Amino acid sequence: MEREPLEGIGAADAHLGRTVPLPAAALPLARWVEVVTDGPGAVQVEWNLDSSRDGTPGRLTLYAGHAAPAERGLPAPTSLGRYAYRHAALEEAETGLRPVQELAWEHDGLHLRLTGQGPWERAVLVALADSVASASGRGRR
Repeated sequence: MEREPLEGIGAADAHLGRTVPLPAAALPLARWVEVVTDGPGAVQVEWNLDSSRDGTPGRLTLYAGHAAPAERGLPAPTSLGRYAYRHAALEEAETGLRPVQELAWEHDGLHLRLTGQGPWERAVLVALADSVASASGRGRR
């Protein structure tokens, strides 16, 4: 599937046909953010983080779509509260982008997937996912 770059969150809202739910919790410092389509009625926001300090995560990606995201060959999910949780060592990735952890869930008619690459604490990813759900019913400030 070809991913097309979008001109920011407003364009992502238009592609999704509604407001893209974003984390309300503070994120680590980002070097750059990419916003792309991920098929019809689906978008992905990728925060490429400043991982110049040892032990800091390298990337956070949020998928939001009307259909479930494509599988990426990760191990079968386990239950983590309301989330489907996956974890893989991702040995082929750069050091700052491994391991990978993924939380997937449905909320307010959307399929959502939050993927953290690098040394993320699982509790931090859950808090970020929780903040996406809590923010989705409110407008942006």
